[in-house]
Amino acid sequence: MTTSASGAALDDVPIPPCARLLGWRVLAARPKEGWIKVSFDARWEFTNPAGYIQGGFLAAMLDDTMGPAVFNMTEGKLFSPTIDMHVSYLKPARPGQIVGEGRVVQLGKSVAFLEGVLTDATGDVIARATASARLVPADRALNCV
Repeated sequence: MTTSASGAALDDVPIPPCARLLGWRVLAARPKEGWIKVSFDARWEFTNPAGYIQGGFLAAMLDDTMGPAVFNMTEGKLFSPTIDMHVSYLKPARPGQIVGEGRVVQLGKSVAFLEGVLTDATGDVIARATASARLVPADRALNCV
């Protein structure tokens, strides 16, 4: 994955097609803290009939914000398939840049607890999520593709 600021573990992994579709890119990261800031390009094609970004795309953006925080924190050793995710939609989102911040709340032996927030161009919170994710050795997870 191409990163721009301290996304070292992500540098050697190709960007998955779903992240590419969302226009995913790393803006900043603090791997030791389990924190990452990413950007998405919310395209017109992601809108519902009212012209807002459909909630499923926002959920995908949140998922693609929190998971990379684990991967980066563990120096690329652990992949984190989501077990469950709770999303709160706080404000309708229009097409344009959306910024996500993800944080590892707790990294256990087999499960991680995560938080994510999406903001729009004005800095207003669009949606937030909490999630739990299973921890799988990255070499095992990435080799089964």
